[in-house]
Amino acid sequence: MTGTVFLAVLAAAFLHAAWNALVKGGADKRVTMAAVMLGHMPPAIVAFVVVPAPAWDSWPWMVAGMLAHLGYQIFLLGAYTKGDLSQVYPIARGLAPLVVTFVSFALLGERLSQPEFLAVGLIGIGLMSMALLRGSDGARNMEAVRLALMTGCFIASYSLIDGYGARASGSPIGFYAWSGTGNAALFALYLRFRHPGVLRTTFTSAWRLFFIGGTASFTAYGIVIWAFTQAPIALVTALRETSIVFAVLIGVVVFKERLDRIKIIAVAATLLGAGLLRLAQL
Repeated sequence: MTGTVFLAVLAAAFLHAAWNALVKGGADKRVTMAAVMLGHMPPAIVAFVVVPAPAWDSWPWMVAGMLAHLGYQIFLLGAYTKGDLSQVYPIARGLAPLVVTFVSFALLGERLSQPEFLAVGLIGIGLMSMALLRGSDGARNMEAVRLALMTGCFIASYSLIDGYGARASGSPIGFYAWSGTGNAALFALYLRFRHPGVLRTTFTSAWRLFFIGGTASFTAYGIVIWAFTQAPIALVTALRETSIVFAVLIGVVVFKERLDRIKIIAVAATLLGAGLLRLAQL
């Protein structure tokens, strides 16, 4: 992983934490999530014009990725209705690099050095330690943890699918433009039948989030899709999840969530893992 890829993925991590905070901060999580996901359309249209279309070989990956992203969005939405940003986000994102690393190494033949394995482990375990957090009443929010873990499984799935799809496409941004458009259509259909009225509210009261959050989300994952073609998927996935640092800071500063010992340890482990990952590439 080159220094350029490393810094680009860190920028994507910040953007990802920011749009998740926008969703969590909205009064109606369904409306804010819809605004961000459907907000992929304007930048996707620009991508259709300026980048090549993906190769046909990547289309099966693309369809599978659309479905995996839809599952992620549905479970993430449910998790945010049950738990804090600084609990749900780290658990969901922390499981993903562990699953991706295991599958990549055991089943797909990708190879990592010992320092890279250690770095991924530090990042994943640091994030997963958030499952130990207790709520303000002293109880653990196990329903939020369960939903966050399911979300993490979908994150791992779409990371692997999109990584191999982008490599087969010959045009990673074009691949994501088509994939993101299809996923937005699926999510709109889900909302239309599962939550009638949300789409109308989205375009009447959340149009700023549609453009700002949607563009941030599209840009963040577009960078990651490109990075999947430049470095091992497991390493990109792990580094992307350093967004925990940004998510915790946003949760504490903006949403006045508690900053306790577990969060501090998780952030420290994540930063240590990111630093070790970068050193392993030198």
